[in-house]
Amino acid sequence: MTVTWEELGWERLAAGVGRCRLPVWDCTAGLVVGAGAALVIDAGPSLAEGSRVRARAQEIAGHRVTHLALTHPHFDHVFGAAAFAGAEVFGAVGVETVLAARHGRADLRADAVGNGLDARLADEAVDALTVPHHHVSGEWTLDLGGGRQVLLANVGPAHTAHDLAVLVPGSPEVVFCGDLVEESGEPQAGPDAVPSHWPAALDRLLELGGEDALYVPGHGAVVDAAFVRRQRDALAGRFGVS
Repeated sequence: MTVTWEELGWERLAAGVGRCRLPVWDCTAGLVVGAGAALVIDAGPSLAEGSRVRARAQEIAGHRVTHLALTHPHFDHVFGAAAFAGAEVFGAVGVETVLAARHGRADLRADAVGNGLDARLADEAVDALTVPHHHVSGEWTLDLGGGRQVLLANVGPAHTAHDLAVLVPGSPEVVFCGDLVEESGEPQAGPDAVPSHWPAALDRLLELGGEDALYVPGHGAVVDAAFVRRQRDALAGRFGVS
C-alpha cells in the first residue's frame, strides 16, 4: 500500500514536491522526488530529527535520499545533516568554512544550547557535523531523473553570509527560501546577517519564482509572492536600505 505525504505528516505542494514543519523550532524540511533520486532541503536541528526526516522522505519517495541542500549554516537547519550518510551535500560557497572551523562549530553549539537544544544533542551534532561536498557560487542545476530538474541558487548574503535557495520548476513552481523568508515571526537578523543585501536577495527570489510560485519559508506556512514582497519592503524599511 502506498503511503501518502499527509499520513507521514508532510504537506504536498506539487507533484513530487513537499515539506514538513519540524517540532520545537518550526523549521522546514523539504523534499523533491525524482526517478531513483531524491533531494531533501535542510536537515533539522539534531541527528535524531535528521534521521526521522530521512526515513519519512525515503518512505514517500520509495527510494533513498541521494541529495541534501543546506539553505544556510544555522543549527536548526544543519545539525541533522550527518544522518544523510551517502547523500551528495550542497551549500552556498563559504558554508563549508563555517561548518569546518572550530570557532564556527563553537558558535553553532552555543546558539543551539542557548535556544533550548539539550547540550548532549548539540555536542553529538557538532562532533558529526557534515560539511557540504558541493559549493554553489552562482546557480547549479540538479538532475534527479524522470525529467525532474532542480535549480540551486546562491542568493546571499542576506540572512547569513551564505544563503541558498532551491527552485523546483513545475505547476506551480516551488521556491524553498530558507530563513530569507519567515512566516511565523519576524525575520531574524543575527550577528552573521548582512541586512544591507537582504532586500536584494528577496528580489532575486521573486525573479526565480515569479508571481504564481509557492514560497516555502524556513519557518511557518507557505506564502505567495505578495507576502515575500511585503516582507522585502518591511526589511528595507527596518534596515534603511532600498
